[in-house]
This record gives sequence, C-alpha cells and structure tokens, in this order.
Amino acid sequence: MTMIRCISPVNGEVYAERPALALDDARAAVARAKKAQKAWAARPLEDRVQLVLKGVARLNEMADEVVTELAWQMGRPVRYGGEFRGFNERSNYVAEIAASSLAPLVIEDSASFERRIEREPHGVVFVIAPWNYPYMTAINTVAPALMAGNTVILKHASQTILVGERMVRAFNEAGVPEDVFQNVFLDHDTTSALIGEKSFGFVNFTGSVEGGRSIERAAAGTFTNVGLELGGKDPGYVMEDADLDAAVDTLMDGAMFNSGQCCCGIERIYVNENLYDAFVEKAVAFASSYKLGNPLEQETTLGPMAHKRFAATVRDQVSKAVAKGAKALVDPKLFPQDDGGAYLAPQVLVDVDHTMDVMTEESFGPVVGIMKVKNDAEALELMNDCKYGLTASLWTKDAERAARIGREIETGTVFMNRADYLDPALCWTGCKETGKGGSLSVIGFHNLTRPKSYHLKKA
Repeated sequence: MTMIRCISPVNGEVYAERPALALDDARAAVARAKKAQKAWAARPLEDRVQLVLKGVARLNEMADEVVTELAWQMGRPVRYGGEFRGFNERSNYVAEIAASSLAPLVIEDSASFERRIEREPHGVVFVIAPWNYPYMTAINTVAPALMAGNTVILKHASQTILVGERMVRAFNEAGVPEDVFQNVFLDHDTTSALIGEKSFGFVNFTGSVEGGRSIERAAAGTFTNVGLELGGKDPGYVMEDADLDAAVDTLMDGAMFNSGQCCCGIERIYVNENLYDAFVEKAVAFASSYKLGNPLEQETTLGPMAHKRFAATVRDQVSKAVAKGAKALVDPKLFPQDDGGAYLAPQVLVDVDHTMDVMTEESFGPVVGIMKVKNDAEALELMNDCKYGLTASLWTKDAERAARIGREIETGTVFMNRADYLDPALCWTGCKETGKGGSLSVIGFHNLTRPKSYHLKKA
C-alpha cells in the first residue's frame, strides 16, 4: 500500500498521512460520481447553488482548525487567517452569475423555428489542486463545476493532504451528496491511469509545468477537456510617473507574501532609471522588516517555505546569480531563523540580468530581482523575454499608456497599480508555458460545460 505523506515545514516531521487508493477503488469512486451526476444535474440550478454556498459557510465555521492545519502543512503564518476572504469572494461571485452564465442563448423563437444553444455539464470533473493556496485554487473550479451540474472528484497535493478531506467534509455536511463531491488520495500512476481511461469529462490541474505535461500525456488521445494553470514569472514595471510608495508596498508584498509561493507573485521588477535608486532603497527596507519564524506564532510574518527542497531551489538561484555579479542587499544577519532548510530569509537582488535563472526561471520563493530600465520599449522587451505569461503589473498614472503597453505584453492578465489579485469577474488565464484554459467569470462556466444546439422546425 502506498502512503501519501505531508512532511510539515514547521519541524520537518510527518504531519499527516493517508493510504493511496488502489486503481480499482479509484475506478469505483469514479463510477459512483458518474452514477450520481444525472440526478445532481436534474436538480434546479438554484438548489445546486445554495448547497454549494452552504458548503462554503460550513467550511467557514471550521476556520480555527483550517488556519492551524494550513500552518502545519505548508507554513503560512496563522496571523493571516487562512484563505477565507478570497474563498468566499469567489464562491459568492460565481453564485451570482451562475444563472446568467448558464442561460440558453436563444437565436430564434418564432412560429416557424426554435433555435438555441444550451450549456451541458461535462459529467465528472477531476480537480487536481496545488498546495500554495489550496482552498482558493480548488474553489475556482469546484464551485462553478458543481453549480453547473457536474459531479467533482478532488485530489489535493500531498503537501496539503488534509485540505481536500476537510473541504469535502464541509460540503457533505452542508447537504451536497457524498457521491457528488468526493475527495480521493491518489498516487501519480493511478492518476494518470484514470485520465488515460477517459474517466472524466474535464480535468483541471494547477501545479508545475512538468506536472501539466504529465496530465497532457495521460489525456492524449482521449479528447478529454483539460485546463492547466502552471508556472509563472510575473513582472512588475514601475514607470517614472508612478506612486513610488504604493508601487513598493504592493510589488514587494506580491513578491514576499506566502513566502513568495504565489502563482501570480511578483518575481522580477523593472524600474525606470529616475525612480530606481529610491525604489531599491524602499524595497530592501520592506523585505528587511519581515519576521521569519514559526508560523504558529502570532508575531511571525514570514513562515518557512512549504518544503526544504523548494527553499533549496531559491538558494541555488540566488547563489548562481551572485556568482554572475548580482548583489544581494538584504542583510542575512537580520534573519537568524534561516536554518538552511525550509526557513529562508527574504532577499532582494540588483545588478541582475536575463542570463541569470533568478530572472527567467520560476523561483516561487521570497526573492525578487530588480533591474533599471530607460524606457517602455526596454521594459516591454524584458517583460516578454520569458517562457511564462500569467500576469504583469504596470505602475503609472497614465491609463492610456498602461493599456497601450498592456496590449503588447504576452500575459493572461494586465494589472495597473495593483498586483497579485484574482478578480472573480475576470477570466483567470495564462499563455505560453503558464498553461491554457481559464477559470472563474462567465468563461469559467463555459469551460466547465459544453455547448449543445437545438434546431427545431415547428412547421
């Protein structure tokens, strides 16, 4: 029997473990989900929406347990209180737009013809969720998928193995039938086998680029619809007319919050030469103010990374950049809690360039490189010199200029004077090796359903 284990970054010990399902048991879970789907889809939309919202409310009642479990599983400090703000905001928004998003598109309703396009659920939706924001990323697909009439099977990353279990428990206790929303513990081979057998109508994966390739290989030839949100190396660009204090506070928070383990975290910053020195000085002060330590203690503002191997990647990128001439400006003596393992001090690098991995490869940690640029053209070239495309953050008082530059950036979302935020009214999407598809908004509902046309001649 394969055991799936969560090694806590707090102390390096096993925090939780669960046995992985054997393939036949996993197939049985899929069969139950398929059997339950038609009855679930036949229920009125408003019933499905309200049951999902009751599940969200039930999870909120478990807040104290959720927050503590997250700290143990992936290291986020308890002072930040879990993920309920975004979790609730996204759930409530998709509930508001469910009816309009799923409404038939009527082309003609006359004495002669009735022509319309309806939305049909895919059937069983398989959600493979990541550990960095395990509740918020899961709800992006779980809530609209259930509202649209699909049944859902959720598999969480081993690092946050208890999240799927708790989330499904909350929804089941709120009245969502057990076979309609299930949590499973699967190893990689069983996961690939199920996808290869065309067990699902839709697969949504959030995780690494290599993980996304594995999903695509497993789904090859099955014609299963697949949504992928993978890597990111999101840039910020600070123009000469930007609000300097706001730019530093937002971009540095976007770089460091959650120990830099954010899909849309800021990983590289380009600053106009007129603001560069002032920006760097404030950015270093911002990073130096963090309190690294045990995430279960209220005064901690920067917890350990979720696993020591993730911290090792960041250390390696910083070390190689410094060897090539970069300067690390945050004094390591300010962070005696940096243990060479999962506890990692934040860092700001200057004198960096795009020959360094820290400026081109995903870091997913508390480090950011800052480069001086002369003009928009240079900034645009550098922002696009990247194999990822999730978000880009532009800082200026000129909305027309931001829109003009935004049209030239190869990315999924363009921000002006903000960053690291997911608006549930907009499609969350990316390009290049960030993946494909999109969640939330009306487009998220459309991706979780298929169009079905009715062409009825009455006479």
